[in-house]
Amino acid sequence: MSNQREKIMLLENKNVVVYGGGGAVGSAMARGFAHEGARVFLTGRNLDVIDTVAKEISASGGAVETAVVDAGDEKSVTEHLHAVVADAGSIDVSFNAIGISPVGLQGIPLAELPVENFLRPITTYTQAHFITARSAARHMIAQRSGVIMMHTPEPARLPMPLVGGMSVGWAAMEGLNRALSAEWAQHGVRAICLRTTGMVETPVIDIVYGLHADALGITKEEFTALAGGMSHRKRPTTLAELTEAAVFLASDRASAMTGTVANLTCGIIVD
Repeated sequence: MSNQREKIMLLENKNVVVYGGGGAVGSAMARGFAHEGARVFLTGRNLDVIDTVAKEISASGGAVETAVVDAGDEKSVTEHLHAVVADAGSIDVSFNAIGISPVGLQGIPLAELPVENFLRPITTYTQAHFITARSAARHMIAQRSGVIMMHTPEPARLPMPLVGGMSVGWAAMEGLNRALSAEWAQHGVRAICLRTTGMVETPVIDIVYGLHADALGITKEEFTALAGGMSHRKRPTTLAELTEAAVFLASDRASAMTGTVANLTCGIIVD
């Protein structure tokens, strides 16, 4: 008997749709899902960006296809998912990883924040996540299986200053996650949210920390050290940690988990 055991692919024969696939989180998710055997349908609004990610995945032996999709546009999402099902036969995982620029939205006291800037993350996130979740669920309910996933940072739960409407938008996502499970889990469709700290590997956090540092009158390096020191592990969540958790939670091994938030905040939030 061979001493080598064949690697078990957690997501083999699964079809995964990733929205916001050109961003740091979305591309990391796509790589992780493909590495575990999934066929990844990578979407975004910039074809050149997602094609670059797709080429990296293909070069590593992963199965990936790209399409221009606006996650906040119902027609765009619906038509793409119909095409995916027609081609692949099912949608097993939907991961919405879209993000918006924090410029003009964070680092500003609430008393000075324009109403439209306060509302932008709330309306953008809730609309896009509702559209992608509902569109996927219509296929998943019919097939009696599927996982809908989203990602939030710690201000979704932890009160922090100078984050504007971002924290409200993220909290709304977590509330939506619970509501999706309450209605759809009985039909085999799980809803999972993964909550992390800000991840310093991502370009957006570099901008965010700069905005907060400027508002507090300290350097970005000082703010980064301050933020990392808040966790029990004295460091932020890494992209690799988020990806590993997402792969497991998307797999059938996590079949009992739904309507919950996976706490990956390294101890900043203790449940």
